[in-house]
Amino acid sequence: MAFIDDIRHFLQAGGDVLWVILGVAICLWCLIIERLLFFKQNYPQLRTAWIEQWELRSDKQSAHALFIRQAIISAALIDMNRGVSVIKMLIGLCPLLGLLGTVTGMINVFDVMAVTGTGNARAMAAGVSSATIPTMAGMVIAIAGLYFSKLIEERVSDESHHLADLLKYH
Repeated sequence: MAFIDDIRHFLQAGGDVLWVILGVAICLWCLIIERLLFFKQNYPQLRTAWIEQWELRSDKQSAHALFIRQAIISAALIDMNRGVSVIKMLIGLCPLLGLLGTVTGMINVFDVMAVTGTGNARAMAAGVSSATIPTMAGMVIAIAGLYFSKLIEERVSDESHHLADLLKYH
């Protein structure tokens, strides 16, 4: 229970923007986990079906067969890349939301300075904290998401090349 209270305190210290960053982070990680599960559970079955579809063809040499092979590979790329553009967009959004948190936190600092004067360091510290926490959170989420995004992109590239090798065009 203390862990949840610590998280709630952290989110309140970061201001309203940190709640938005939390929502974006939840969406981002749900999409990343979905893609990783896709490659672990669904993709092997789909790859087998695509290979069987190609192997059942008697004609593997004509221009028409080449177009069908390209269509199978394109369908595989579409399935593998589903959601990757949204993941990239959310990764790019996190630092921007962090900067928004910085701006709103600094506005709070300037507001405190205008009301209480520059001598009240304790009152200004809350604003500085709410300015730095969202920036840090946005950057941490973006960097971690970027790692997994590149991991997924590399997996898509590797699997598409592997599938192209398996679909032999004589």
